[in-house]
Amino acid sequence: SRPAGDWKSDINPESLKVLTSAKLEPSIRQGKPGDLFQFERQGYYCVDPDTTDDKLILNRTITLKDTWAKIAKKKG
Repeated sequence: SRPAGDWKSDINPESLKVLTSAKLEPSIRQGKPGDLFQFERQGYYCVDPDTTDDKLILNRTITLKDTWAKIAKKKG
């Protein structure tokens, strides 16, 4: 049993991925904190409250199922 309040041990160290060279539709730059977007074959993202005029921050909230990857894995 872990000590109470040790929630940091539950965080997946691979959960933070920072992409600095992503290419997006220019209109997404107009997004305001809380706005939601779906990126095809990636998932759903929301604009982070820490977004500034110089730095757009998007957080993935839901991933999409990758049905084709499952089919390919079964085949071999």
